[in-house]
Amino acid sequence: MDFLTLLHSAPLLLTLVKAALPQAVATTMALGQWLAAVPPCRDVAFEAASFLVCEVDPKLYSIELFWKDPAGKPFQSLHNLDSAQRTAGRTMLFAINAGMYHPDLRPVGLYVERSHEMAGVKMGSGSGNFSLQPNGIFYIGGGKAVVRATRDFVRQRPATDYATQSGPMLVIDGQLHPKFRADGTSRKSRDGVGVRKDGIVVFAISNGTVTFHAFARLFRDALGCDNALFLDGTISSLLAPAIGRNDDYWNLGPMIGVFRKRG
Repeated sequence: MDFLTLLHSAPLLLTLVKAALPQAVATTMALGQWLAAVPPCRDVAFEAASFLVCEVDPKLYSIELFWKDPAGKPFQSLHNLDSAQRTAGRTMLFAINAGMYHPDLRPVGLYVERSHEMAGVKMGSGSGNFSLQPNGIFYIGGGKAVVRATRDFVRQRPATDYATQSGPMLVIDGQLHPKFRADGTSRKSRDGVGVRKDGIVVFAISNGTVTFHAFARLFRDALGCDNALFLDGTISSLLAPAIGRNDDYWNLGPMIGVFRKRG
């Protein structure tokens, strides 16, 4: 193409560029919004099972607990929680169920939200996984996240911004829960949380059914967590729309939401 032809074509080229520019800007903005919503999660294969694992640095991400909306009604589902956060102008990267609860969705055991204790610590014996001692507490305070056996938590009673009690503990100071057996036959979908020595919080949910023993070994041997806590089984749910994970179990109690910190 000679210079004269190019010169005559300039108005047409300019028109085409102007027409394409809004679409290019919109595409770039949409890509940026998607990238901002992508959670720090990855697929992990461990032995014969697969898991979705989300590794969260409390310095970069805000980990929060939710149970009821401002009107005092339980959120009930991860999708309801996500919708409420969107309405408030917040982008929740992912959410996961946060421990056991009564039929009326009240937390079983300690529950602290925004430094307000809404349910007290539950000690002693009982039935079910929650009372398979030792159980434990996942809490956030002073910018750090910790998983600790309930008895140790009660002994020290640290200040907490958020806390949820569940059970059993999966890993206690590098040791598997003493009641777990390598030849155990109870297999369920399971989710839990652990904390590494570097302070990274690790959430994991199985993509199929696993035993307690295998799930605990995942946290200790594959994910490097000296302390990890079982959150729940069967109703295990994780919502992360940006990566296509849309579990929609209804009638959940406490939930954990993770957000990217600004600045």
